[in-house]
Amino acid sequence: MKTNVGSGDRGMTSLLSGERVPKSHERIEACGELDELSSVLGALAASLSERQAQIRGEILQIQGELLHIGALLASTPGSPTLGMPRVPSAAPVEALEKAIERMEEDLPPLQGFILPGGHPSAAWAHVARAVARRAERRVAAVAPGDPPGDAAAGIMPFLNRLSTYLYVLARHCNLVQGIPDTPWKA
Repeated sequence: MKTNVGSGDRGMTSLLSGERVPKSHERIEACGELDELSSVLGALAASLSERQAQIRGEILQIQGELLHIGALLASTPGSPTLGMPRVPSAAPVEALEKAIERMEEDLPPLQGFILPGGHPSAAWAHVARAVARRAERRVAAVAPGDPPGDAAAGIMPFLNRLSTYLYVLARHCNLVQGIPDTPWKA
């Protein structure tokens, strides 16, 4: 496949389902947010210590799920999905929930709000969480147009749990590195 094709030079691009749309189309915007989130997750994974190989593996799984979601969003409802299931399974949501529970076992209870930061891996997790929330808002703008029970049924719960996972991961990263969370002082 040729990398530089020039087909988008006039501000248009193609959905996976074949339609040409402006690059500012809501589906393209949502896919761009998911791509940015995956890139930030890559930086987060690169900042993890060798002791966090399990989390690095979880992040790779999450990046794969984000590509699946992006492919679904880059296809109009009712169009072929290149052999992928149209409704994401519940398994990725359940995996996030189990990971959240596993990490929370070692974390001290929160006594208030915390400020993003600490160890670089925790800071990247906080950045990823903020990007995940923005992606969730963009996807929510697209997903309601999909048929009931279609992509929105699996995508929105996944994105919602993902931001929680990233918040807990940030706290976990600080704990692993021996850095306390910074409480917000009003």
